[in-house]
Amino acid sequence: MSEESYSIKSRKSNELIKRVQAYNILNMAAREGGVEEIGMHTLRKTFGYHFYERTKDIALLQDIFNHSALPITLRYIGANQDFINDAIDSFSL
Repeated sequence: MSEESYSIKSRKSNELIKRVQAYNILNMAAREGGVEEIGMHTLRKTFGYHFYERTKDIALLQDIFNHSALPITLRYIGANQDFINDAIDSFSL
C-alpha cells in the first residue's frame, strides 16, 4: 500500500476513521473470530511480540515503541514471562 492509502477508510468521506470506530470494527471482527475482546494495544503488543520473536532486536523495538528502557519493552510484549516459563521448564535438580 502507498503511504496515502488507508487500511480502513471512512464510508462517509476519504478520511481516516476515528479511534472509537477502529475499536468497534476490530472488536466486531474479533467476536466473529471467537475472540471475546480485543483492544488497539492488543495489536501493538502482538506486533511487538512477533517482531521480537523474528528479529530478536529488542533495542530497535524499544525505539519503535518509544520506551525509555529495555525491560519496559520486554514486559510490554510479555517476553519476560516467556523467559521465566522457559527457565522454569528447563530447570531440573
